[in-house]
Amino acid sequence: MYELLIGLRYTRAKRRNGFISFISLVSILGIALGVAALIIVLSVMNGFQEEVRNRILGMASHVQVTGPDGTLQHWNSVAGPALKFEHVRAAAPFVSGQGLLNYSGQVRGTLIRGIDPKLEPGVSEVTRKIIGGSLDHLKPGQFNIILGWQLAAELGVQPGDKVTLITPQGQVTPAGLVPRFRQFTVAGLFRADYYPYDAGLGLIELSDAQKLFRTSDAVSGIRLKLDDLFNARQVARNLVDAMPGLLASDWTQENPTYFRAVEIEKRMMFIILTLIVAVAAFNLVSTLVMVVTDKQSDIAILRTLGASPLSIMKIFVVQGAISGFIGTLTGVVGGVLIAFNLDVIVPAIEKVLGFHILSPDVYLITELPSRVEWSDVAGIAGISLLLALFATLYPSWRASRVNPVEALRYE
Repeated sequence: MYELLIGLRYTRAKRRNGFISFISLVSILGIALGVAALIIVLSVMNGFQEEVRNRILGMASHVQVTGPDGTLQHWNSVAGPALKFEHVRAAAPFVSGQGLLNYSGQVRGTLIRGIDPKLEPGVSEVTRKIIGGSLDHLKPGQFNIILGWQLAAELGVQPGDKVTLITPQGQVTPAGLVPRFRQFTVAGLFRADYYPYDAGLGLIELSDAQKLFRTSDAVSGIRLKLDDLFNARQVARNLVDAMPGLLASDWTQENPTYFRAVEIEKRMMFIILTLIVAVAAFNLVSTLVMVVTDKQSDIAILRTLGASPLSIMKIFVVQGAISGFIGTLTGVVGGVLIAFNLDVIVPAIEKVLGFHILSPDVYLITELPSRVEWSDVAGIAGISLLLALFATLYPSWRASRVNPVEALRYE
């Protein structure tokens, strides 16, 4: 018990050597800054990952089911049983194909998706994304189209304009294979805030798409919405097991490169910033070595009073651990407070510096999103405390090896 009391006294006491106190303060601040930086960076990466994922899934599906040849006959016979699966909340058919949009000499390649206007809002957020027109304008036989706002801007079209859609499913004529042309009326625009959709997706009515791509009564597949997107992989497997002959893919398989890259980047940033915390923690080694040298006479007196080498070691382990705890606690509190208030801090910095950190002309997201994961915070705090404790072992062992006779010879 006395080891704890002496360790606390050494931590609180004003040392005769001001340089040692300065080094100790630097070590604590280094740990605090490293821990805070790690929490802030991981929170921003968590927020960025969630923000982009939500934007992708705003127009994509959690699970997509299709046939082995890329089409699905009698989609109702698949959608009905699928809706009975656990976690499945909605289903909607779609027809997908490639095409070229032409308007006044401007040509852009695009993905054409045929949807059912009544069922589509159940599996995507398309209704909330429309910024001009309405999904109700997609009616059978009227050949209307809703374009991403970026695609419309590149073509120079507005709602009400007519565009020509060219599809690769051509017609055989005496002159050879001729691409099919169909004129569509722009019935609205949507903004998903995700460039691949905003600049490369057009929505048309399901039966119009079937006529356009000559799929008869078949569809490309059905899209499913779940109550929890993280159950998508398991639901896809269950669907394939229960309905042999079907293919099912989840949202992670449709965007594998992006999500894998984000995970790798997050892990690498964690390792790099943990090394910063480690460097700061190991500054405690030099601090404690100098403290041991400064307190040699005190150590010798304690030894002559009956203190064991292990007790001496515990005293300095307590002192170093307290410094590590103070630094870690300060870093955790500071990092969490900053991470929770980035939406206020970043605009203030931008206003002072006079420029945008994330320019809207360059980046998909113009504000730094932040989401604090308490499991990350706990892991960071635990690693910091372990590193600080490990850093105290060698100096403490050195203190336990001090020879009382040699230490008191010149006192």
